[in-house]
Amino acid sequence: MPTPAPKAPTVLGHLGLFYAAAIWGATFFVVKGALAAVDPLILVGYRFLIAGGLLLAVVIILGRNLTAHLGRSAILAVILWTLYISQTVGLQYTTASNSGFITGLFIAFVPILLRLLFRRRPTIMEVIASAVSLVGLWILTGGLRQVNVGDMLTLISAMTYALHLLYSDKYLKEGLDPWVMSCQQFLLVGALSIAAGWVTGRPFAVRTAGAMWVVIFLALLPTASAFVIQMLAQRIIAPVRVSLVFAFEPVFAGVFAWTLGGEPFILRTAGGGLLIFLGLILSALPDPPAFRPKRAPTARRRAT
Repeated sequence: MPTPAPKAPTVLGHLGLFYAAAIWGATFFVVKGALAAVDPLILVGYRFLIAGGLLLAVVIILGRNLTAHLGRSAILAVILWTLYISQTVGLQYTTASNSGFITGLFIAFVPILLRLLFRRRPTIMEVIASAVSLVGLWILTGGLRQVNVGDMLTLISAMTYALHLLYSDKYLKEGLDPWVMSCQQFLLVGALSIAAGWVTGRPFAVRTAGAMWVVIFLALLPTASAFVIQMLAQRIIAPVRVSLVFAFEPVFAGVFAWTLGGEPFILRTAGGGLLIFLGLILSALPDPPAFRPKRAPTARRRAT
């Protein structure tokens, strides 16, 4: 059996994941507003190149090997690029609430892909926790309404979200450097986005100062800080549990709307948030005895 992670780092890891979920929960309406002044491909490109440049300086200062495990980082970068392009382009055609709900469906994909790709069977409590959190997500966001092409694109982002989380977990638990891996991913995602924008003839201009500040905000907090914290936390926290913490994105979006946005408190939204929180608690509980794997009986010595 794997040695359990020390309690203090695990608590810090969970706090870091909640920070990432809070920051990401505040970005849906910000990104949708900025798309009026900057092309989605170019927005993703600038966002990740700035974040990658910052991490490049950190990696050089730390004296890390920038070319280490580049192949596996490239795999993660392609998945991450697909995630953000499909989500950002999808936001042009769907509502922020639909985008938030569909992206949250990655909770369902995590245990499925864990079983199919990694031959790791989720525990009964992890499956129950994911189901409870999905119900909470449906109640919180109001579910899916008027499906369109933007929703289909966002569904791709939900699947790649789960893939990125699981492959990050695999590589980090193999001992890969989270700082180097994050830096490599960011630079590759930024380069892929700019190249795709150039090939398809997208405009590179950011047409308003407000949109430029949004790009800088996205690069610094939701990308450079939140993703690195996610990578550090995933070294000690199970992937299903990580996904359940990230289900709090729309919960934090609601909290920001009630406080900073001045929107009225909605009881239904609070109820959905409570179910997501319940799912997180359930994921930490052991399986009932009837569902635990049976140990092979040990041979007893015959008394002489």
